[in-house]
Order: sequence, then structure tokens, then C-alpha cells
Amino acid sequence: MDLTGLTAVELGRKIQAKEVTVLDAVRAVLDQIKKSEEKVNAYVTVDEAGALKRAEEVQKKIDAGELKGPLAGVPAAIKDNMCTEGLLTTCSSKILGNFVPTYTSEAVKNLEAAGAVIIGKANMDEFAMGSTTETSAYGETKNPWNTEHVPGGSSGGSCAAVAAEECIFALGSDTGGSIRQPSSFCGVTGIKPTYGTVSRYGLIAYGSSLDQIGPVAKDVTDCATILEVISSHDTKDSTSVKREDLDFTSALLDDVKGMKIGIPRDYLGEGLDPEVKDAVLKAAKVLEEKGAVVEEFDLSLAEYAIPAYYVIASAEASSNLARFDGIKYGYRTEEYEGLHNMYKKTRSEGFGPEVKRRIMLGSFVLSSGYYDAYYLKALRTKALIKQAFDRAFETYDVILGPAAPTTAPKLGESLADPIKMYLGDIYTISVNLAGLPGISVPCGTDKKGLPIGLQLIGDCFQEKKIIRAAYSFEQSRSYQRCPLAEM
Repeated sequence: MDLTGLTAVELGRKIQAKEVTVLDAVRAVLDQIKKSEEKVNAYVTVDEAGALKRAEEVQKKIDAGELKGPLAGVPAAIKDNMCTEGLLTTCSSKILGNFVPTYTSEAVKNLEAAGAVIIGKANMDEFAMGSTTETSAYGETKNPWNTEHVPGGSSGGSCAAVAAEECIFALGSDTGGSIRQPSSFCGVTGIKPTYGTVSRYGLIAYGSSLDQIGPVAKDVTDCATILEVISSHDTKDSTSVKREDLDFTSALLDDVKGMKIGIPRDYLGEGLDPEVKDAVLKAAKVLEEKGAVVEEFDLSLAEYAIPAYYVIASAEASSNLARFDGIKYGYRTEEYEGLHNMYKKTRSEGFGPEVKRRIMLGSFVLSSGYYDAYYLKALRTKALIKQAFDRAFETYDVILGPAAPTTAPKLGESLADPIKMYLGDIYTISVNLAGLPGISVPCGTDKKGLPIGLQLIGDCFQEKKIIRAAYSFEQSRSYQRCPLAEM
């Protein structure tokens, strides 16, 4: 039986029905990692011994009737910026190369309580800063569809691991599209929930007002199921929201009759690859044929999203990353003269160029004389972008568009031009600025055989609408396994 080709829900059912054991599932995934990891580099750490031990523990609980949930015994990867007690957590940075947390992030604890088995920690752009997973201190991750191309970022390791079937599902984090864009590039499904739905406790922060944890999986059913498990109100996170309705799987209905879907004209203009545009508009046509009302509209301020995002995210990053100083934990330079020299050398040696660039940009926009001109103006722009979405959602249930302007670029192309890399986030960033939920679903491939992702955006706390629309579209096409997984 090909266990790695199953979805999380399918595998969970087989485990509950005693058709396969948890150990079978974990071994199948570990075998797949041994087969393809050298080509993909999706992981920073693979915890083989820990996963096998955990598999036996979970199996005993399933046999005793203590674990009956859909994810019990299902192997998962965790992005390497979520703390895991006793397991190396590096943020793909040299500065945290020896950091083993003493506690586990809340989202991962929720997964473990549901019986999921953590296989290891997925590679990522260093401190989630990048759109290609090429800024990792532990080597670039490659796209399983074509290893000459990037998997996207910053959750590129999580998405590549799911596509290459080196795990059954994964957790990623999304600050400006870091779940949705790599999901699009790797031909998998990823959800960024409404800000505050999933606890950020134990997530090593990049931009605290933007970061949100979410699931990456083979289909919408899996994503809705995982989101249900990881969502919770957490008093340890001051931004956590107490939500009554977390029954996301109830929205898995093939029914969009009467649903109003808006396509922003701004999303279909200059810079959008014709093949991506064609695939996205064909997906819109599928939903229209199923009874949805689809129309184009003007979503203003889209062009201001990128400058506002990079000012706010860099400002928050410079503040959040000040704690990595070589004193409390992590890397410390070997030779130094005095405290200030130790700080400088530790940070110079420990951080990569993209992280340094954003720290410097953030420090600049927060500095005296520039705070009002840049940071406060960006915050005002953020508020205006939220208002523009509020107006749109007065008319539409869901906003539809591309997840990225192109398919996955070749390795090395984006890093040569950071501005071009930043512009690649044009369709995803606004969602984080406004705290909205968004989902990326595969909707085709280009002439090179690289996946294209459809993005659906909902109003705050309206995940069910985007899940319903995504699920309904998904019924029109079957999941495409990447060539590497089929080998």
C-alpha cells in the first residue's frame, strides 16, 4: 500500500480501522525522506528515533480508545521557527544553530494532543525572511516538481516536504504569503487563517502583527481538519482570539450557488504571467458554472501594500531580532574584546545577508526623524488597506486571484534582485496587513509543468467561505502528485 500518497484524513481513517499501524505510516514517510531528501533538502532536522518512539506511544493510545481523532498517528513536519521541546529549533539560521527549546509552541502541542507524530523540522528562509527558501543557513530547498526551481518561501521546506511526500502534512507560518506562495509553487494546498485564530506562543517572531501559523496539505479537507485541531484560544498569547465557531470541516460542501466572488482588476494587470492569469480565470469559470456569481471590481491601494508591508515587517523584525545577542542562548562568536564587540561579531557572523538587510531597514524606519515619515505612514496605509477590503466584503463573499504572479523561478534568479523577490509577494501581502484568511489551491500547471495556485481571500473570521469555495473548485480536478513523489 502506498501510504505516503494518502491524504492525512485518509491515512487517519486507515489507522483507526486497523488497516495500517502508526509505525507503518511513520516508516513509510522516513523511507521516502531517505529516498528523496538529498534532492529536495526539505528538512533541517529529521527526528527518526523520536518519531518511531512516538509512533509506538500513539498506537497504544489508539488501541486503548484514547485517541480517536482524524490526525491520530499521522506523520507531520513542523516549520523550523516553532519551538519543540528537546528538538533543535534553528529558524534556519546559524545564530540558533544550537538552540534546543525547553517548551513546545501551542499549535504543535495541539497537534500532539490530537495524536500527530512529528517527523522533523522543515527548512525555511532564515527567520522567515525571503520568498524562495534560498536564505537558509542549511542550504536551499528545491522544488520537488523541478529541482532546478525554488519551492517558494518562507515555508518552502514545509510545502516541498508535503509535495515530495516526505510527510503527510505540515505546519507553516505566513507573514506576507509564506504559506500560500510556496503552496502555489509546490502544487499543494495551504491556509493562512484570520490573525489570532492560531496561537503564536512558541512561534519565533518575524513580524508580530503579521505572523500566523497555518496548515499545508494535499487537499482542502486536510487543511480544514488540521486548522480545526491547531486553532485555540491561548492566554499565553495576547493576540489570541476566543472564537466560538471553529468547526471548519462543516464547510466542506460542493455548493457555491449564489456565492458572490470578486476578482480585483488590479490583480490581473501588469506583471502577471499570462499562463497564471489564464489558469486563474479558468478556475473562476469553474466556480461560475457551479452557480457562483463572479465579477471583476476595483480594489484600491493594492500598489501600496508592498512598501507598507516591508516597512512594518522590517521594523518589527529589527525589534524582535534584538534578543539574539550571544548572551542568553544560541551562537556566540569565539573571539571578541569586550561586550559590545561580542554583540557585533556574534550578530555579524550569525545572521545572513537578507536578515541583516531587513534589520537595517527596520532600524532606519524606526529611528528618530524617520519614524513619522515611514513607520507611521505605513501603519496608516495598513489601516486604509483594511478599509478597502471591508468595502469589498460588503459586496463579495470571497475575493479570487492568483497566489503569485508567476510559477516558481529558477534557483538563484530571485536572490540576485531582492526588489524583484519582494514584488513576488504582491497578491499575498495585503491579506496579512488586513489580518484576513486566505487559501491557495492548485489550479493547473504552466508549459514547463510547474504548478499554478489559485488564491481565495475571505473577510475576518470567514474561513468557512473560502474553504467552501476552495473545496467546491477542488472537486473539478484531482490532486496531481509531483514527479519526484511518483518515482
